[in-house]
Amino acid sequence: MNSPASDSTLEGAYHRLHPTIRRWIHDQGWDELREIQARTILAVLDSDRDVLIAAATAAGKTEAAFLPILTQVADRRALGFSVLYISPLKALINDQFKRLDELCASMEIPVVKWHGDAPQGDKKRALSKPQGIALITPESIEAMLTRRPSDAKRLLSSADFMVIDEVHSFLQGPRGLHLASLLRRIDAMSAQPARRVGLSATIGDLFQAATWLRPTAPEMVQILEAKTDSPELRLQIRGYVEPPELDDPDHAEGGADAEQVSFRIALDDIADHLFKTLRGANNLVFGGSRRTVESAADRLRRRSDKADVPNEFFPHHGSLSKTLREELEDRLKDGKLPTTAICTSTLELGVDIGSVKSVAQIGAPRSLSSLKQRLGRTGRRRGVPSVLRIYVREPNIDRKSGLIDRLRPNTIRSVAVIQLLLDKFVEPAGQIPEVASSLIHQILSVIAERGGIRARPLYDLLCGPGPFAAISVNEFADLLRHLASDAIRLIEQSNDGLIMLAEKGEHTVQSRSFFAVFESAEEWRLTIEGKTLGTLPISFPVHKDGLVVFAGRRWIVNDVDERTNTLFVAPHPGGVVPRFERADGERLHDRLAAEMRNVYLSTDEPPYLDDKAKELLAEGRETFRKFELDKRRVIEEERDLHLFLWRGSQATAVFGAAAAMAGLPVQVHDLGLTLAKTTEAEALPKLRRLSSVDRSRAIQVSDFVENIAAGKFRDQVPLALARTLWTRQNAAELGNISEIAREL
Repeated sequence: MNSPASDSTLEGAYHRLHPTIRRWIHDQGWDELREIQARTILAVLDSDRDVLIAAATAAGKTEAAFLPILTQVADRRALGFSVLYISPLKALINDQFKRLDELCASMEIPVVKWHGDAPQGDKKRALSKPQGIALITPESIEAMLTRRPSDAKRLLSSADFMVIDEVHSFLQGPRGLHLASLLRRIDAMSAQPARRVGLSATIGDLFQAATWLRPTAPEMVQILEAKTDSPELRLQIRGYVEPPELDDPDHAEGGADAEQVSFRIALDDIADHLFKTLRGANNLVFGGSRRTVESAADRLRRRSDKADVPNEFFPHHGSLSKTLREELEDRLKDGKLPTTAICTSTLELGVDIGSVKSVAQIGAPRSLSSLKQRLGRTGRRRGVPSVLRIYVREPNIDRKSGLIDRLRPNTIRSVAVIQLLLDKFVEPAGQIPEVASSLIHQILSVIAERGGIRARPLYDLLCGPGPFAAISVNEFADLLRHLASDAIRLIEQSNDGLIMLAEKGEHTVQSRSFFAVFESAEEWRLTIEGKTLGTLPISFPVHKDGLVVFAGRRWIVNDVDERTNTLFVAPHPGGVVPRFERADGERLHDRLAAEMRNVYLSTDEPPYLDDKAKELLAEGRETFRKFELDKRRVIEEERDLHLFLWRGSQATAVFGAAAAMAGLPVQVHDLGLTLAKTTEAEALPKLRRLSSVDRSRAIQVSDFVENIAAGKFRDQVPLALARTLWTRQNAAELGNISEIAREL
């Protein structure tokens, strides 16, 4: 499937292009086509297959796709868009418009931006005479199908090509399910389905991406992976220890104003190094949470004021206004003023900000895919190295410190991530829990588009190979009955069998928020006796009597209200609470967890560690050896029992649910599980019973997990379907319960 080409094969690619495109290439001052561009030109022009282009950021993927596509459609005069370019980001659409507009104008091929912020006049002209290229978001396709179905068929159904950018971002989460369903629906209204061309960063499983791109025939997708001519990588992991006064991980950022913090914290020292090192160049600093981003940006601004120099450090995250974000993006791309963006993941995808000198990350990475995408922002010019700095924060160790903190897992995880990065490992996309919710969204959308539809044609349109392949005919029928029930009332059925929107369904579809299938990051609200303590990300299965750590304390979950995302908690006594060991939304892959154990077992001292990071690495390894964790999986500490599983986040969470089902008070973390106020003698008999769990017993774990439905329409998902899908998606993890139990 992956088709490398010899230099002799590529020689004629340039001459296959449209004459206007060849002149444009000359005017750009290009010396030659890049290897991935030449190979793509031949793939598009010499076959009718779908194409997946996998290459690093700034490898020229957009030109690779559009130069041959524009050559193909240059002489088309039929009405209807000839090319749909689909992007997850409005900002990326705006960037691509600037890149394509001049060339397309010279070829007399119209280009229109089609998203919520795009000029209405341009869209009206395209509606009256649809031709050329539409740069569009999935949400705008949804809006067109739902609100303007006749226009949607006229504009979209005769496309020759559909170019899907940032394919890797669609492999996980509800937006990928959504877009895959929209592509299937466009194909269904087309006499000849459009060829699909996917653009992607390098990902862990290219066949997985090909399957997403063309679910009905993934083996026919031609995969073109850029030759890896990676730049030199210069990296450093820097270690920092919080002061003894800082016992609460939720206060690790300190106050926004200097007077709110009476002592220096690690972020102050990190800001000192960032200020000294990054000034005078363009850089990206990924802070993880919005709170860290704002706190770091504020510290850097104050250092600029104190030094009486212009501020070069600015925050960038989703809560900022579009104007502020775009001003910062334009400043980075312009390159006239040195600029460092302190950002969340908002600058991770391919919005064009030019090349940056370095990338930094505050906090230990958890995802190879994410880190590689970020690193692709630097070292983009020939001969210029990629520069990566990781700033690791660890808690202060004293006589009250617990085993987990003493193992220095943040430092260990950083070293493990770098080792896998150097080994060129990228984790594949994981399971998507929003399948049922996204299917409900698409059922409502299709009914709105068609005005009504019978059950079997609706199933055939949405299910089968693709995003909802896991749904059987019987499960689909049960779902429709549930959506029509008195409790839900989103749809109804006429006497002749036509399925239509009920009044509640009509109201839902007419809402402006209907078009997007994703929500802002979901969080649990923790309450005690009516008082809100704060919020935690919804990441893993929770259940009654489970344990969570928040604000430096351990809490037991007395009850769960899924409708309001509320955990009713009470203080829970136990041993020593890890100060900085809260897993966030990014899940650890099994291989990363295993590599962390390898780092503990190793004796080498990576040269990219600074002196403090070397010290932290040595401390973690010494603790590992002291407790003989190379041989032991179960360690008692005061009133706690630690189970070291060395598995990824999903496997750990599923085993944790099984342990909780067995009556054990479970807290999940990166290294395994902690059972609070539990002795080895109390826990081992229950854990050993799990070693004989068969498949039917393992499936019962789903009955114990309470937040098992996910997504925008999770409240409308039948519980039985949610449990069935969860069981299917976690089949491997459920099958490993007995194996993990035997290892303890």
